Amino acid sequence: MVGAFDAWSEFDVAVAGAGAALAGLLIVALSVNIKQIAESRGLAARAGAAVAALILGVVLSCAALIPGQVLWGFGVQVLVLTALCFVIAGYAARAVLADPSRGEYHRFDIPVIALFVVPLVLFAVGGVLLAASVAGGLVWVAAGSIVAVVGAIAFSWIALVEVLR
Repeated sequence: MVGAFDAWSEFDVAVAGAGAALAGLLIVALSVNIKQIAESRGLAARAGAAVAALILGVVLSCAALIPGQVLWGFGVQVLVLTALCFVIAGYAARAVLADPSRGEYHRFDIPVIALFVVPLVLFAVGGVLLAASVAGGLVWVAAGSIVAVVGAIAFSWIALVEVLR
């Protein structure tokens, strides 16, 4: 089973490094327009969910690099951490749907929520497969990491530019 992790080690190192750097940049982007973001429950919640999904990918990549890791054990880690992020995502989705400042933009609520929920679904599928000792779950976790990065980049743009429109 260790061989499955060895095949993904370079990917995990890249995701851990790039994800951590992106998380730092996302926090800087948030700080640039913090007043506008803090005034909107939906934007603040989306920021939290985007950071949580991104950090989940970083943490899981680091965990996958731990020597002696077994598939089922990693799967349990993925499921537990993903469940915690689903709680954050649930609060964020509720805040987006209830945010009065979104006005006419409520028609985009589903795609907005999907940006931070889809990576978690991918992580969860991967976690279930890994908990069943199916090495293919690593592909799902990798896909979750990639989609979380894309979602964080999309939210970074919103935090830097779209907030000011």
